[in-house]
Amino acid sequence: MRELYPDPEKEWKPRFRRFLLDSDARFDNFLFQTGRWARELYERFSMFMDRFHTGGWRRWVFVEPLSEGATMAAGGLVLMLALALPAFRETADDDWLKKSELAVTFLDRYGHEIGSRGIKHNDSIPLSDFPDALIKATLATEDRRFYEHFGIDLPGTARALLTNAQAGGIRQGGSSITQQLAKNLFLTNERTIERKVKEAYLAIWLESRLTKNEILKLYLDRAYLGGGAFGVDAAAQYYFNKSARDVNLAEAAMLAGLFKAPAKFAPHINLPAARARANVVLDNLVEAGMMSEGQVFGARRNPAVALDRRDDRSPNYFLDYAFEEMKKLVNTFPKSMTERVFLVRTSLDSGLQRVAETTVENNLRQYGRDYHASQIALVIADLEGSVRAMVGGRDYTSSQFNRATDALRQPGSSFKPYVYATALQTGMKPASIVVDGPVCIGNWCPHNYSGGYSGSMTLMHALQRSINTVAVKLSISIGNGNARAGRARIVANARAMGLRTPLIDTPSLPIGAGEVTVLDHTVAFATFPNGGKSVTAHGLLEVRTGNGEVVWRFDRDGPKPRQVLPAQVALDMNMMLNKAAEEGTGRRAILNGIRIAGKTGTTNNYRDAWFVGFTGNLVGGVWIGNDDYSSSNRMTGGSLPAMTWQPIMTYAHQGIELKPIPGVATAPAPVAQARPPAAGADKTPASPPPLRPTVLTQRGAAVLVRIEHMMEDASRALVASGAVVSELPTSPADGGLRPEALASATSGSSPGAVRGN
Repeated sequence: MRELYPDPEKEWKPRFRRFLLDSDARFDNFLFQTGRWARELYERFSMFMDRFHTGGWRRWVFVEPLSEGATMAAGGLVLMLALALPAFRETADDDWLKKSELAVTFLDRYGHEIGSRGIKHNDSIPLSDFPDALIKATLATEDRRFYEHFGIDLPGTARALLTNAQAGGIRQGGSSITQQLAKNLFLTNERTIERKVKEAYLAIWLESRLTKNEILKLYLDRAYLGGGAFGVDAAAQYYFNKSARDVNLAEAAMLAGLFKAPAKFAPHINLPAARARANVVLDNLVEAGMMSEGQVFGARRNPAVALDRRDDRSPNYFLDYAFEEMKKLVNTFPKSMTERVFLVRTSLDSGLQRVAETTVENNLRQYGRDYHASQIALVIADLEGSVRAMVGGRDYTSSQFNRATDALRQPGSSFKPYVYATALQTGMKPASIVVDGPVCIGNWCPHNYSGGYSGSMTLMHALQRSINTVAVKLSISIGNGNARAGRARIVANARAMGLRTPLIDTPSLPIGAGEVTVLDHTVAFATFPNGGKSVTAHGLLEVRTGNGEVVWRFDRDGPKPRQVLPAQVALDMNMMLNKAAEEGTGRRAILNGIRIAGKTGTTNNYRDAWFVGFTGNLVGGVWIGNDDYSSSNRMTGGSLPAMTWQPIMTYAHQGIELKPIPGVATAPAPVAQARPPAAGADKTPASPPPLRPTVLTQRGAAVLVRIEHMMEDASRALVASGAVVSELPTSPADGGLRPEALASATSGSSPGAVRGN
């Protein structure tokens, strides 16, 4: 029975084995046949190629070089493709030719124009309207073979390399006009191999899409020529007060000489260098055969006379700061908004700015040499954070580095208010007893400026005398015995009040070993008179498009004040800082009839000297030192910084409604002392600060701003409802108010937000 009916479970195994053997045999046969076919094909290919075999000298002269050349060419093509891809990514924007850069015209808080930043293109002059002399001077100097090359002038580049090698330095540039335009349109000015490679590819790309005349026109319209002017027409207006259509040969030569180095050859900075460069351009015209010596003789004998722009008192440090703010703000606008030209009303008080600049220069000229101090940074702001005046250095033409916003400096003892405010938050009071005595954290043991110790004293007295050991002990007490935890709370408070720079945690942090900017440090002090509310430093009040539409207002769209300290802590700090300023180290900052509060600061080896103080209306900070971190001649915060702060704030408070400092008695303020000069300095008494011109009252300015905003809101509401609305009048002749002419201090309607405090 078992043989007639086999077990099905055992029957599948031999079948599976036969299947595997069959599959293996077929696979082996496939491999064998494939190998045989491959050998046959190879033998046939070898027999065919043997017909072309070359040996002897023909192989080494012809075959090997061609073979190696083909290999290298293939590798070169791959490399060129790899290098070209990053360059062509720069052209991803389809609207690259029409796209304009950000262009901003700035007004001060009263509506007067104070300057502009960015690129405002003027493409309205056709190439045929430019003077022949201007075009020839540009070609002769920048690219004589412009109409002959394909975007890269290989002979010109080789000639420049040879000339520079013989001279041992850079005497000629090898970039064509097309390459320079590619850099202006798509790249930066960084001197790297990567940028030069991108520049070469983009130059070829431009040549394939534009005609030579279109490239030359773009170059003349977009190149930066100094003085904030982009394009030859803007430069002609700035330097000669005429259109580019009307420049003569001498002026054309001077303009053409600016393409190479506008900062070096700008006539308003260095007229002799500009004229020497123009003479080189005239030589180029003769060498290139574009003009004869007789034609350029008159231009040599009568060089161009540029307007004297040295007396233009533009607040350039503030304008740079405001433009950086504007660039960040534009990035927050809706992507559907393509407007790139704006009119911006800033918080700057032009009168106060001029007084600040004059005071800074006079004090450094009179006392700087004796104190061995060469640089200064200053910020004056109202209690809402609006910057009223900013000085970023002694001379903008010599250095555009803004020491008020970008320089990091140790604040010294002016950092201690953050420590004392944190201590008050833990339950201490101004009358709490602290001990001035030795203290060490690890191997570090701080010492006082006086060199000794004074024993027990109140917290208020310790801040008034700026005792270092007490500040360090407070950091330990704040952390309940853990100095690191105490410093962490201090840093958190300082950040909440407005310090944005990294504060490195070191044992010496409580006595000002961290680094801050003048702008942040000054506006952070506004937290105290604001009742513990921190505000954001800002220079922009209102942004309008080119057609006058308001797209942003700080009072409506800007960050609001935040309560970061208890109100009582702020009141106690105001009282303590008032004592520190009027009875302590800041006595030289006292204002006649106006209560002040503030703190001085001096760092190790007298490298940095500070005074940061405030009234019920304004807050101001002054830093004085040297760019190379060299020590001053025993300059403290209570000397030259306080002496600089005093006349500027005196001017700022003329003709305004004086507000009390919360927590400070309104009793008559002490009388300002005569400013003692530095040792060996001129004993001539300083002239009194100028009188502030009469401006609108606080209430009047607030009413004007409120009316303006009501009119705008009503207009938008009517448009939204579908009603027919005529355009708002924009000129006095129409009976309307021109927005930039409103004598308002800010765009807010709060009484404290307006007027030239």
